Amino acid sequence: MPNVVVVGAQWGDEGKGKVVDVLSRTVDAVVRFQGGNNAGHTLVVDGKQSIFHLIPSGILRPETTCVVGNGVVVDPAVLLREVEQLEQAGHPLRDGQLAVSSTAHVIMPYHRELDALRESTAGGQKIGTTKRGIGPCYEDKVARRGIRVADLLDPEALRLRLAAVLPEKNRMLTEWYGAQAMDLEEILAEYLAYGDKLARYATDAVALLAGIQKRGGSILFEGAQGTFLDVDHGTYPFVTSSNVVAGNACAGSGVGPTHIDEVVGIVKDYTTRVGAGPFPTEDTDEPGQALQRIGHEFGATTGRPRRCGWFDAVLVRHAAQVNGLTRLALTKLDVLSEFDEIPVCIGYAGHDPDAGFPARLEGVEPVYETLPGWKEDLRHCKTMADLPANCLRYIAHIEELVGLPVELVSVGPGRSETILRGELFTR
Repeated sequence: MPNVVVVGAQWGDEGKGKVVDVLSRTVDAVVRFQGGNNAGHTLVVDGKQSIFHLIPSGILRPETTCVVGNGVVVDPAVLLREVEQLEQAGHPLRDGQLAVSSTAHVIMPYHRELDALRESTAGGQKIGTTKRGIGPCYEDKVARRGIRVADLLDPEALRLRLAAVLPEKNRMLTEWYGAQAMDLEEILAEYLAYGDKLARYATDAVALLAGIQKRGGSILFEGAQGTFLDVDHGTYPFVTSSNVVAGNACAGSGVGPTHIDEVVGIVKDYTTRVGAGPFPTEDTDEPGQALQRIGHEFGATTGRPRRCGWFDAVLVRHAAQVNGLTRLALTKLDVLSEFDEIPVCIGYAGHDPDAGFPARLEGVEPVYETLPGWKEDLRHCKTMADLPANCLRYIAHIEELVGLPVELVSVGPGRSETILRGELFTR
């Protein structure tokens, strides 16, 4: 099995968790390389639903090592709660099954508080943050004020870091927002307790992954969010606080770029977005509401309804360029079975594709062509030959528009409701 990066090629919520779960059966390790618990990956195995916000989606395969990389910002309470939930669900972790990079940065209580206060006072300039503290934590990381997992294992180091950082945070809380100051001793006690529990997982993840490769093992890199939430390449400022694209798999894990063999882009066969920001193919009328209803389009992390619209080939073509995609996985195909006709965005009105991708998507008008629907239940389909003719035409058209092969097709939420083709997925 080659080393593979899996990324979302839209605005997140494309179904990456399911695709990672499918691929993880043939790899030795799965690595989360960015983001925090502002993302949720949902798996359905044997009729049971599991949602993970920090632990990589390969965790339901006991033989697979799951690594939270240095590029992730870790809320220790959330991580430990996910471990507990796994145990309660009958999935106790074997020794070494979960590893957390000692150099990953930690979300502190003042990060969450500042995130929430900023959003609540932003008025019409709201970004749509999950208020989980992700942005403020990345800010401190870049400003060299951050606290890392390793600091939670050293009482004196953590006290020194908090003593250096907390006075500034308290001034921001009290003087800017009129909120309560935070107590150093309370934070110290809480986070040292987390450190005691995290000690068994904290490790040099770079060395761990290098050892797996040296033994001939393979690694799957799991991204969170989607390409157009990337802080550099997304619809700025309505983006997340990290680099989502495939290139960050290396920086966020400590594995060099010469070790990446494949980059799989995950796309829904329609498009969704959570929170504010431009969305050219959004459908706010009844068809868009039907997509939301049939697709159960509510955020796994926040429960917020997702905005829904049609497949945007311009968007996904650009994602293919930015990420260096080698193939596509197409999810939620079963949702479109309710529609007589299916619009697909093939361009933007008045925009020359040779001029590149628009720097701003505000006000962009999509140009659609309409394909016939299939009006058949797909969840029984096990091979491509089982799919209706119009469904096959729809997939082929997406391949043509994007310029990449579709090698995984999801026809339902369950692990078994997946059609695989191509060498990567069928090995």
